[in-house]
Amino acid sequence: MSELIRKTAAELADMLAAGETTSVEVTQAHLDRIAAVDGDAEAGVHAFLHVDADGALAQAAESDARRAAGESRHLLDGVPIAVKDVLATQGLPTTCGSRILEGWVPPYDATVVGKIKAAGLPILGKTNMDEFAMGSSTEHSAYGPTRNPWDQTRIPGGSGGGSAAAVAAFEAPLALGTDTGGSIRQPGAVTGTVGVKPTYGGVSRYGLVALANSLDQVGPVTRTVLDSALLHELIGGHDPLDSTSVDVPVGGFVEAARQGATGDLSGLKVGVIKELAGDGWQPGVMERFAETVALLKDLGAEVTEVSCPTFVHAMATYYLILPAECSSNLAKFDAMRYGLRVVPEGDPSAEAVMKATRDAGFGDEVKRRIMIGTYALSSGYYDAYYGQAQKVRTLISRDFAAAFEDVDVLVSPTSPTTAFPLGDKLDDPLAMYLQDLATIPANLAGVPGISVPAGLADEDGLPVGFQVLAPALADDRLYRVGAAVEAALTSRWGGPILAQAPTLEGPR
Repeated sequence: MSELIRKTAAELADMLAAGETTSVEVTQAHLDRIAAVDGDAEAGVHAFLHVDADGALAQAAESDARRAAGESRHLLDGVPIAVKDVLATQGLPTTCGSRILEGWVPPYDATVVGKIKAAGLPILGKTNMDEFAMGSSTEHSAYGPTRNPWDQTRIPGGSGGGSAAAVAAFEAPLALGTDTGGSIRQPGAVTGTVGVKPTYGGVSRYGLVALANSLDQVGPVTRTVLDSALLHELIGGHDPLDSTSVDVPVGGFVEAARQGATGDLSGLKVGVIKELAGDGWQPGVMERFAETVALLKDLGAEVTEVSCPTFVHAMATYYLILPAECSSNLAKFDAMRYGLRVVPEGDPSAEAVMKATRDAGFGDEVKRRIMIGTYALSSGYYDAYYGQAQKVRTLISRDFAAAFEDVDVLVSPTSPTTAFPLGDKLDDPLAMYLQDLATIPANLAGVPGISVPAGLADEDGLPVGFQVLAPALADDRLYRVGAAVEAALTSRWGGPILAQAPTLEGPR
């Protein structure tokens, strides 16, 4: 295994700038790693649905030529990246983990994809995901599950388990994910990686195949907080093609991460969310959380308990709003314009073709949420369900606002448990939904959040995530606190958490 794949994105960028390696060498090392450990639906990590070796190497060669000519485009120019398969990529398949889009190749790039291409980052390929981002385990992909590199009998989280697993397995130094109810942060927690959900509107959603327009957000998946800050600054910013995009300057994330890494959190006020703990939370998760909170105090932060009473209603609220929006968004997959088309025997009507196509093209979880959402939006039920959910959503936002009047950031465990066994919750949707209990409130309110590794649970030796939440547009606070926690824990462990993972020699 090449030592290059163990390097962080920032380290690779420094090596490229110093002429100590080339983008082609770095990209080839990661492609070799993918070939060695990724496998397919039957074996291996299965983080990727499509690997573009030729395209990535061609982009890498172009990057090397630019550096040789003194025309490097960005600090990360030449550092390879993986992209979640829910983002449109011109010339590369975009399936959203669904049979209904099998083989679809977009004629355009998502804005964030365009930005990473313009900065010169070679795209290794597209990562696996729960179908249309509906799930917490990446078991709902139509192309088979992704497996956790720490233990291939376990889930890597979801819906973006492919991106998290690729980074955790050293198949990519960087990845793009999307977070609708925790789909970057929860996979980050269970794979020992760093996952960031930016402020809603802080990163363009143009070219993201929408699950729930008012909740979806693109964000970084990395192995370090600094790498996330570098990628966030690259992909963030106003986009006139996205009506939800916020027109504010982007920057300060890298500076905040470097400041946090010094280990001084003096003057910072931290609120521990009372409602995100208690019965049902894995003891090992809570032990690592308590230790990390104590660490914040050691670093100079002032820690108090904060109550956000409406957070207990967040999951119910989310699972009315999200299905309603997804049922509307997925109506366009009707077999008439693009994607799969199934034609029944005989002389079928357009309605029969649509019914047969949607039946064959959508998986069980997608169908479940479409039916729930359609019901919630139907005449006679809209006010009782969807309307009420939006009112509770407002109350959740008010709880955040009230809390941030007293503290600078809020903290909680990222996920109630460590990675559970594959298949363990497939027959119990409610148990699956509970995995996003701590992450959902941030999406409902549009505030930013980060998950950083907090150690390993005593029960199973699997990673635990520590979540930090900040007010809208205060994403820099995430990087300051996240980097401080990361630096202190790395010092305590004697190295990064992933150094303790079996991925160094290959998944077990």
